[in-house]
Amino acid sequence: SKIERGYMVSLKDIISCFKMENFDMRYIIRGLIDGSLSSLGVVIGASGGDVSVIIAAGIGGGVANGISNILGALTAERAILEGMRASQEKVLLREEGSLKTALFYKKALNKTAVSGVGDGLSTTFGSVIPVIPFLFLRKDLAIITAIIITLAILFGLGVFIGRISKENLAISGLKMVLGGLAVALISFTIEHML
Repeated sequence: SKIERGYMVSLKDIISCFKMENFDMRYIIRGLIDGSLSSLGVVIGASGGDVSVIIAAGIGGGVANGISNILGALTAERAILEGMRASQEKVLLREEGSLKTALFYKKALNKTAVSGVGDGLSTTFGSVIPVIPFLFLRKDLAIITAIIITLAILFGLGVFIGRISKENLAISGLKMVLGGLAVALISFTIEHML
């Protein structure tokens, strides 16, 4: 059939790329870590300014970071996929570009797109987390709350990572918390220097 030879991708094949088993969880984890840590740095760094500036900087930076991660993941993963395709064509003594119509290649492209978008969206979501306290609390209390919430989320992500990698859950969580504390300390230092 045409599908077996790789000439057609059905709607079912495309939808299957959006199923959980085809979803690469590492991009979600990475995005949440990236978004929450970078936004924490932004809100602490902007904490000398007005609350509206902190909120705008945190959300604006998070959206920009999310878009950047989508583009970065899509272009980097696509480049690797193209290199692998070209290598396979060479080994199989096939014409350049001949495997672009193969079902496995199209599925890999779709999976790359889904993972890249997941990375960017989770980065944007993660970046909103440190901003939320500034919507409801006084600035001094919001900074402390943003740090605590971010560290709690990082600890949870660390435990999740520890469970996947079969490491000590507490140590894995604490490693992530140390990363968050380092970001907070560096950001406070920079904010006070300027």
